Amino acid sequence: MITITACMIVKNEEETLERCLNSLKSLVDEIVIVDTGSTDRTKEIARKYTDKIYDFTWIHDFSAARNYSFSKATMDYIYVADADEEIDRENQEKFLFLKEAMLPEIEIVQMYYTNQLEYGTTYNYDKEYRPKLYKRLREFKWQDPIHETVTLDPVIYDSDIEIIHRPTESHAKRDFNNFYVVLNKGERLSPKLIHMFAKELFIAGDDEDFIKAGTYFNEWQKDTTRTLEECVYIQCVLAKYARLQGDIELLMKVSLKNIASKSSSEVCYELGEHYFELGDYEEALIWYYNAAYETECQLNIHYGGDYPLKRLAECYGKLGNVEQMNAYEELAMNWSV
Repeated sequence: MITITACMIVKNEEETLERCLNSLKSLVDEIVIVDTGSTDRTKEIARKYTDKIYDFTWIHDFSAARNYSFSKATMDYIYVADADEEIDRENQEKFLFLKEAMLPEIEIVQMYYTNQLEYGTTYNYDKEYRPKLYKRLREFKWQDPIHETVTLDPVIYDSDIEIIHRPTESHAKRDFNNFYVVLNKGERLSPKLIHMFAKELFIAGDDEDFIKAGTYFNEWQKDTTRTLEECVYIQCVLAKYARLQGDIELLMKVSLKNIASKSSSEVCYELGEHYFELGDYEEALIWYYNAAYETECQLNIHYGGDYPLKRLAECYGKLGNVEQMNAYEELAMNWSV
């Protein structure tokens, strides 16, 4: 049977930490908790479950804190947990079975992350795989009889274990602030972070968030070293930013670039919103239809689904076409992720 260290980074988690640790205590052999500055009862609660509690000065870098927690682990595998997660009885049994039956060549185990949409900030699905269990020490082996090379891709196993995500609030504002801390240091966001920033804006951001972020995205669109995919994400954000700011020139500029390269549901939807606000419902229909049926969403799947379908119903209602209005209302109502 393998041994497991649960590694956590926490800050002011007194509302959820005990629930999480109760669900983990019989599954793991060691619990490592790294506290990044709690001022509540977090460490007091943690001491009921482990004496391996470490302080880490918060430097607005989750990776640094995670790496520090990993450095304190001593078991065969590391399970990464957040304080707002829990594992129910059925999945605890699955976890223990996995622990007993784990093949030594497996280096990463993915588990289902569930209940994501209630307070999701970067999620399009209520249940999806996440890597949760990692082999602490990895062995590198040579492969192929000639032109030999070291195996770099990890061996990943997709389990049927489900982790329940039960946050007490949305983390969107915290995440946006962390993006700005990085940006204000003058650091360049990686393609992954450009994607995550744009995705989080479309899933959890409000108009003020788009307006604040848009000034940064407007600069990034001028960077000719950005990849096509980065440009598409930037264009999606800028289309909404431009509409909110009433900057029609910018709206048309980014929309035309988007349509000429990789048409996105988000951009078509924003064009529909522009014409809807003008009262030009026939033109709005074209763009909402393209958002729903002719393009792919890049950041939030609702922009290619129920959002434009609802707007299509409203447009037909404004134009007096009750039959089409009812049809699209039904499609929107029956649309699901």
